[in-house]
Amino acid sequence: MNEEYSLSNLPNLKELVAPNYDNIPRSDVPKIKGIGVLTSGGDAPGMNATIRAVARAGLHSGYTVYGVKRGFHGLWNGEIDEINSREVSETLQRGGTFLMTARSKTFETPEGVVKGAKMCNVFGVDVLVVIGGDGSYRGARDLARIGIPVIGLPGTIDNDIASSEYTIGYDTAMNTAMEAIDKLRDTASSHERCSVIEVMGRRAGYIALNVGIATGAEVVLIPEHPFDFDKDVVRIILEGRNSGKRHYIVIVAEGAGKATDLAVRIEEATGIESRPTILGHLQRGGSPTLRDRTMASLMGVHAIECINEGRLNRLIVYRDGKITDIDIEEGLKMEKTISEEDLARASILT
Repeated sequence: MNEEYSLSNLPNLKELVAPNYDNIPRSDVPKIKGIGVLTSGGDAPGMNATIRAVARAGLHSGYTVYGVKRGFHGLWNGEIDEINSREVSETLQRGGTFLMTARSKTFETPEGVVKGAKMCNVFGVDVLVVIGGDGSYRGARDLARIGIPVIGLPGTIDNDIASSEYTIGYDTAMNTAMEAIDKLRDTASSHERCSVIEVMGRRAGYIALNVGIATGAEVVLIPEHPFDFDKDVVRIILEGRNSGKRHYIVIVAEGAGKATDLAVRIEEATGIESRPTILGHLQRGGSPTLRDRTMASLMGVHAIECINEGRLNRLIVYRDGKITDIDIEEGLKMEKTISEEDLARASILT
């Protein structure tokens, strides 16, 4: 999302969008009747559970709930339908998102944002609940700035939202990767082979680091920590071979390198047969784990509690062992990275 564009020069902006809830007294805020919910960006296990929780809690509080299909693309295109309690039944255990998701180039323009706001007014969506990652939050923030109140819920497998210590889908993705790597270790040990496994994480190495610890990987490469190929990869593998090891696991986050390239380089440098495996979108699928289901459900309920109490333009977050909420502008200014302490502990175990 382009943060530099200006919405101020668009004609009749106040006639196109709802009142700015942040700049008027709470007593003057029109009564909220309709709530919209959409999923945006990459899909994540637990998104369906989040939609279900928002819908059921919203209906319980007396709101009309609307589902927006295909994310922000569907919003400005008017793909909005009312959903009821029956329609979200049997979705808790399903991966993906039944509302579907898509990326929208149109919504990255001022005109696209205004058209999305107009569609909220057309369908009576007084507050929009957005489930997604950092880019989705920026789209929600842009709507909030022109008067459409929003609530953001963290749905991304990468766990890279700075404002929250945990994101919906992260636990399932790690378990999926762990199970796949356990199977690959079995075949690597049978053939005296090095398996180079690429996991998701373009800008964040949380999946790679934690799965590396859980599977006993020999090498873990993440984008937050630059590595020396000879010292951090080749030497470790050769030291393992010299001490009697006959199979090796190298885990690389996609933002730190490509498994195909690394496998070629490792085999050339060590003479050990090396095979790349890219887990890819396999990590996005599957039935969500217990943790993702419960976190998604409780965060969804908290989103409706915020609306009930008039706390709008908020991000739902998990911090210090509890679910809470913060201002969306504040949340988007935060930064998050893997600490040196976590890296040091992982280096002891890998």
